[in-house]
Amino acid sequence: MRQIPPQRPVAASPQGGRRPRGGPSAANFINMLRRAIVFGACALFALPALAQEAPDALVKRVSQEVLQVIKTDPKVQAGDQARIREVIETKLVEHFDFLRMTSLAMGRNWAKATPDQQKRLADEFKSLLVRTYSNALIQYRNQTIDYKPLRADANATEVTVRTEVIRPGQSAVPIDYAMSKGPSGWKAYDVVVGGVSLVTNYRDEFNEQIRQGGVDGLINSLAARNKGGGAK
Repeated sequence: MRQIPPQRPVAASPQGGRRPRGGPSAANFINMLRRAIVFGACALFALPALAQEAPDALVKRVSQEVLQVIKTDPKVQAGDQARIREVIETKLVEHFDFLRMTSLAMGRNWAKATPDQQKRLADEFKSLLVRTYSNALIQYRNQTIDYKPLRADANATEVTVRTEVIRPGQSAVPIDYAMSKGPSGWKAYDVVVGGVSLVTNYRDEFNEQIRQGGVDGLINSLAARNKGGGAK
């Protein structure tokens, strides 16, 4: 597979990364995440990345360990939100590049934000995604992950790790992780579910909110959603 160009979201549409007409709304995409049980993203970065470990090997190793935790932790199985968020906050957050994810979701509007606004946006977007994955994790039952061979040059610093969530009695859901390698190891900057990019999917919504209320309006909107406990 060809390398992913830096600073470009995966699965962007020909219309400059905007969601194609008829594509899923942000709310529908969140439901899509839940139906697909995107516990794979939590599993993917549950343990510290090893600098010399290949990204696909990392995905397989840590996901197998975390899936075992999910299956055996009684609080997770009972849907304990506090416990689930604790797992995500302590094992997931540091291995996502939320600043880059937010910049991709903002598109050209990212340059309009001050450094302080960029940080606040990244923090609020992180909180929104943590809530999303918390809700997805609650719905985990008996899904398994199929890991696809990694197709990338040995010295690549941008790769796509491809997986499929196998759901009993339902169609498999492809989930791809756009990853980049930095001084602290591999980090994800996009998740593509069923061909739909998470960061690109938010772009239309973010652009509209910025048109209506500027960058601060978007920050306030995200903060209100996070304060209200909603993940949509």
